[in-house]
Amino acid sequence: MPSDKILLEGMEFHAYHGVNESEKRQGQRFIVDVEISADLRKASETDDLEDTVNYSRVFRLVKEIVEGPSRDLIEKVAGEIARRVLEDFAVEEICVRVSKPDVPLSGATLKGAAVEIVRHRNTEVIEIER
Repeated sequence: MPSDKILLEGMEFHAYHGVNESEKRQGQRFIVDVEISADLRKASETDDLEDTVNYSRVFRLVKEIVEGPSRDLIEKVAGEIARRVLEDFAVEEICVRVSKPDVPLSGATLKGAAVEIVRHRNTEVIEIER
């Protein structure tokens, strides 16, 4: 596995994911972090965008998924991001964290709720519903 990483941290979106009807109707803030493992040696030598993972394109893909159709679970959102990045980019591993900082949890005080998933190219069967 390459030890090179590309990090997209603190991407914020307003979206409509959640089990509660109010979450689907009003929406809320989601924060997404993506850590991509890829071989960046060639890009570090050539200084050519074509030789790396274009994180602008990764950002647009994450935005499309998070701001797209409503999902009940943030696990589904994170999983879809991971599957699509593995499908569309030359990466070996991806770690996706999706956080709900304003989680509506009655009677609880917490900073937020989050899921973090890790997927590897060599162990994943990539099937995307579009």
